Amino acid sequence: MYVDKKMSEDSSSAALTTATDDVASTTMASSSPYDSGFYFQYVVVVIGVVGTATNALILYAMVASKEHKKHFLIFNQNALDLYCSLFLVIIFTIKLCNINYTGTVWLCIIFHRDNLLWASILGSAINLISITIERYIKVVHPNRSKKMLRKWVIWSAAAFAWIAPIVYKMALVISSSHFNFIDGVCLNYVVFESEMAALIHGLWNFGSFMVFVICVFVFCYGKILVVICRQARVMAGHSGPGSSTSQAQSSRIQTNVVKTMILVSAFYVITWIPSYIYYLLLHFIPDIPNAVYFVTTFTGFFYVSANPFIYTLKFDPVKRILVGLTPWKKSEQAGESVERPAPGNATSRTTHQRN
Repeated sequence: MYVDKKMSEDSSSAALTTATDDVASTTMASSSPYDSGFYFQYVVVVIGVVGTATNALILYAMVASKEHKKHFLIFNQNALDLYCSLFLVIIFTIKLCNINYTGTVWLCIIFHRDNLLWASILGSAINLISITIERYIKVVHPNRSKKMLRKWVIWSAAAFAWIAPIVYKMALVISSSHFNFIDGVCLNYVVFESEMAALIHGLWNFGSFMVFVICVFVFCYGKILVVICRQARVMAGHSGPGSSTSQAQSSRIQTNVVKTMILVSAFYVITWIPSYIYYLLLHFIPDIPNAVYFVTTFTGFFYVSANPFIYTLKFDPVKRILVGLTPWKKSEQAGESVERPAPGNATSRTTHQRN
């Protein structure tokens, strides 16, 4: 029997990976009320609060600008991040309160083992792949995009990003359901039948949610950038008084969306790859210091709260709505409306001067 205390995906306290014949003999060192794990949980709650507020603002801006209809998968991406942020606040607040899950199977599964939280994080990766493929088809194969990217396809991709990770996490729970508790204590880790099964799962997890994701990003966005550069050269060669302004504007909008999603995708890889590498290494180096877990998991959670700022700075429709909400911008607009004379008054003054 193999005990995999999976830190980068299923738990929030320090752990190791060990093989043992008696699961009940595997224990975790207790932590003092104010150790590094305690402060880490406080930091995660703050990240969750910031992420909840910022992602909610992005969703509002997308609805206000009606971009949620044009870019539904991007809207879905922020909805997943909002859901993740909310669960960061709820789950880590519960951990700080030291709530006892003794005998409460579903509370143990959902909150203490963080299954729904990590399902949203995996869903974010799946949805990013869907966005990347959607952008690839629209830019590289524009003639096929109308047939391939129908509304039901987009909605199905969005639903898959929510459903598939939950099914995956529940399958792990069911496969180890009789090990949820040891001596009435809710476990923080997944129990596999053998060391080989745990290793296979670790390799599959790293390959599916990191290596495959990076390959899709590099291939699709590489092709997209080649096409955009080619289109820019063609438009520059045909620019002139008779050139189509609507076509140029459409190209700028498309380029803006692509640039935004490239930044989001790169930020996802940079912030989450340390956590995935850490979890993979746990299968080979069981005694990795706990500080490594705190740092790698922090960078991943940081993505959830910092990601909305990319949309704010780079995604023009969202940027316009959010800038309009700032107090100084409202005061400037109000001042302009007061100072600008009404059309009728301007005409009457001009007529009087001519007379």
